Amino acid sequence: MDQKRLAVGLLVALVFGLVAARYVFIQLRNAKMAAVGKTEPTGKIVVAAKRIELGQRLTAADLREIPWPDATKPLGAFVRINDCLDRALITPVVENELILEERLAPKEAGGGLSVAIPEGTRAISVRVDDVVSVAGFVVPGTMVDVLVTGNTQGGDSITRTILQDLRVLAVGQKSEQDREGKPQTYTVVTLLVTPEEAEKVTMASTEGKIHLALRNTIDTKEVSPPPVSRATLFAGAPPPRSEAPKVRRENPPPAPKPPEAYVIDVIQGDKHVSQSFPGQQVHQ
Repeated sequence: MDQKRLAVGLLVALVFGLVAARYVFIQLRNAKMAAVGKTEPTGKIVVAAKRIELGQRLTAADLREIPWPDATKPLGAFVRINDCLDRALITPVVENELILEERLAPKEAGGGLSVAIPEGTRAISVRVDDVVSVAGFVVPGTMVDVLVTGNTQGGDSITRTILQDLRVLAVGQKSEQDREGKPQTYTVVTLLVTPEEAEKVTMASTEGKIHLALRNTIDTKEVSPPPVSRATLFAGAPPPRSEAPKVRRENPPPAPKPPEAYVIDVIQGDKHVSQSFPGQQVHQ
């Protein structure tokens, strides 16, 4: 009797297990089908097809469209290439970078570097060499400080920081002939400045030598470093080694003149003979 009840209980448990497994299977299948059937609508977005420099007007060859979920489309993005054509970039972009409204100048603004100059500011170019331009690391979009080295009225050489946190708009190479007619290449860096800052940069490049100090783009804090002069820079340095005084050699005294010879006339009868004898120096 007990074995019969045990068998019935096992049969009932098996039936309930099969029913539960069937229910779970159906629910998982329905959830998977719902997930597959529920897809987000996907549109297109415009990106750069290659690297595009600042001030360049966009053409169809510079752009391409890629799929992008409409729900996550960035603010200011374009969905059609035609909406971007013939507009100039105010910042350089790299391949596959999004083309945003804030990166484009209006169509009536034209092209070139002028589209990247905000109202009330100016662009000024300074001539520097490779070392002064931080060995090639100064590129468009970086921030720099401007230092100038020159001579004071007293003749002492001095270096001081005249401007801080300036944006670099462009960097290029320019070639000119030197006095001997040989080609000479140097770097020209274009900075974004205010009209007052443009006057300082012009005076610094005329009266001294310009140096650029590269800084972090997120470091906008201005500092006030004291000017450095040649006297303070080398203060405490050992004095220059002096040479031993040269002994002045006087001209040697002239050699004494040899004593003059003396002549004695000897008369013997009718003969007259002159006989000379060498002189002798008289020692006292």
